[in-house]
Amino acid sequence: MEWETVIGLEVHVQLSTKSKLFSGSSTKFGAEPNTQASIFDLALPGTLPVLNEEALKKAVKFGVAIGAEISKRSVFDRKNYFYPDLPKGYQVSQLDYPTVGKGSLTVTMDDGSERVIGVTRAHMEEDAGKSLHKDYHGMSGIDLNRAGTPLLEIVSEPDLRTAKEAVAYLKKLHRIIRYLDISDAIMAEGSMRCDANVSIRPKGETEFGTRTEIKNINSFRFVEKAINHEVRRQQEVIEDGGRIVQETRLYDADKDETRPMRSKEVANDYRYFPEPDLLPIVIDDDYIAAIKAQLPEMPDSKKIRFIEQYALSDYDADVLVSTREMAEYYEVVAQQSGDAKLAANWVSQDLLGLLNKNNWDIADCPIQPERLAVLIARIKDNTISGKIAKAVFEAMLEETISVDEIIAAKGLKQVTDSGEIEKIVAQVIDNNPDQVQQYKEGKQQVIGFLVGQAMQLSKGKANPAQVNALLREKMQ
Repeated sequence: MEWETVIGLEVHVQLSTKSKLFSGSSTKFGAEPNTQASIFDLALPGTLPVLNEEALKKAVKFGVAIGAEISKRSVFDRKNYFYPDLPKGYQVSQLDYPTVGKGSLTVTMDDGSERVIGVTRAHMEEDAGKSLHKDYHGMSGIDLNRAGTPLLEIVSEPDLRTAKEAVAYLKKLHRIIRYLDISDAIMAEGSMRCDANVSIRPKGETEFGTRTEIKNINSFRFVEKAINHEVRRQQEVIEDGGRIVQETRLYDADKDETRPMRSKEVANDYRYFPEPDLLPIVIDDDYIAAIKAQLPEMPDSKKIRFIEQYALSDYDADVLVSTREMAEYYEVVAQQSGDAKLAANWVSQDLLGLLNKNNWDIADCPIQPERLAVLIARIKDNTISGKIAKAVFEAMLEETISVDEIIAAKGLKQVTDSGEIEKIVAQVIDNNPDQVQQYKEGKQQVIGFLVGQAMQLSKGKANPAQVNALLREKMQ
């Protein structure tokens, strides 16, 4: 039997506010356990929550950016369940009246095809604490630093059909969130977490199958692997005569498998009711318009502009707008160097390779965009060759002096004097009579070998274009 996969994602994003959703406690990552949990986060008797408006602004900002409906009246609810890291015994969330309603994202697949994925809603809620098991023998420790941190839960429609589509959607979401600067969205630190709802149905069937939920997947790679494993598992269960049980499962990356955690709850199990300690949130058109005016240029728009303004390929533009910081870096290099295409090559290849090798963010890179622009300008004005530029680029990592000073100090200036190059070309012709004869007999490709010999003699300093032209002229 042929099967169709149906996937919906629930993405929890920690909003990058300095304080928590309903208290003034810090949200800074990495503090000692239980040093950032106040009496408000613990819901001690007599304490009352106060909404952090900055979290509301970030939620609205996201909704506006994806063209979603923004609720002018939204309500907080209590989601009741017991867990040791939930000191209140309930989570303050939004059920029927979320801040952000329906919207959509368009994702581009590797083959260039596009898919429009519906966003059902994005609602605000507070995070729970964290259970610690590693250092406690037969017991669990509870860290409540994270309790009360503002979350935006972004729920997709069940429009995804493959694990690759799910990853493409998640990456697009990640890019938008980073551009908006509403979260650092570092999955390894838990500031962006993904739950995947997965079911299968016979090809052509319109009814959904029974779904399972895979909780807290913390990397793009694991999202793809977890979904693929769960799809295979469900197929095997049904084809062996079994049935799928609606449940919550955990993905084990070491064993590459999902395993049951608990039976899947439904909304009724949580006994939702309106949070009596918080008034409804009421905003107007002016409030939404003011936030919309603060939006940066979004990645899709920036990509189109890069293609049109800088004559870049679709692939190069996509790489360069992958993060807001990368795009800003590139624009400085392109404008100051005077060669947008060469700047794109250096930023997307050499610079990005350097960042990946050292596991650096672009903000940590010791080569500022203004310095790289000067390096590219020196290639363009024939001061140095592209090959020598690689050596200068390496030196720029260690040296704080200017690009021109590095070139002068290391004696790397390109030889463009025609008299000097003629001497080198004459020596190459004398040293390689067989290759010269082959060229004269029509074997054009040997010119590459001869140019290489000339570059070796000049220690890479000769202008390759001049060498090539002179060799052809002398061998005619």
